[in-house]
Amino acid sequence: MEKIKIAIADDNRELVELMTEFLDSQPNMEVVGVAHDGRECIGILEQTEADILLLDIIMPYLDGIAVLDVLRSNERLSKIHVIMLSAFGQESIMSQAADYGASYFIMKPFETERLVVQINHIMKNGDQVARNGLVTKDELITSRLKDIGVPPHLKGYMYLKAAVSIVVDEPSALGKVTKELYPKIALKFDTTPARVERSIRHAIEQVWVRSESVAHIASVFGYSEAHLQAKPANSEFIAMIVDSLGMNDNKK
Repeated sequence: MEKIKIAIADDNRELVELMTEFLDSQPNMEVVGVAHDGRECIGILEQTEADILLLDIIMPYLDGIAVLDVLRSNERLSKIHVIMLSAFGQESIMSQAADYGASYFIMKPFETERLVVQINHIMKNGDQVARNGLVTKDELITSRLKDIGVPPHLKGYMYLKAAVSIVVDEPSALGKVTKELYPKIALKFDTTPARVERSIRHAIEQVWVRSESVAHIASVFGYSEAHLQAKPANSEFIAMIVDSLGMNDNKK
């Protein structure tokens, strides 16, 4: 089996060592080079054949954006899929990275299992997240709901999409689903909080009744199948989606 070749560029040496050890332990992955600054990263990529680059945004000499700029101007290097790693989630930086060809963003700290899930996802499906320019929050949420298999014709789909969007911007709303989250959604769609709650619950039920759903959702979220055997509550499901997007980690 041909392994996914991965390069890592991050000035946090401890994190690089941790990622290298974990990724090398995966049967289908191989770390082919590591760098601790932007200039070293370019040199390694020119000397190796990498499928995926895990790229920190803030590094010495050349930052992640500058590295992306170099990659996109090189025909061979521009084909490398780039996953951006950052402890910050400023929309302007993420937008610029997306314009420069980043495939995905993961906020620090993150679980190494989640990183593996995203690497496999990108290699299987290509750049669905950000290869052709700026991807909005709405588009990211829509893409994730599609990945999970939430039926788009259900009212619960739109309510769930709105719920995730609100929680991304206001994480505290997740702890007040009855008093704040459902009423906000109800006001937006001219309905009642009770109907919002029922519709979201029905949408989740429709996902879980599909025989292949548990295994698929586990692969998308990076959870074990055992953890997802029981259908989650509305708030738990919303939290899972928000966490998988990696957009509000810096607000915690």
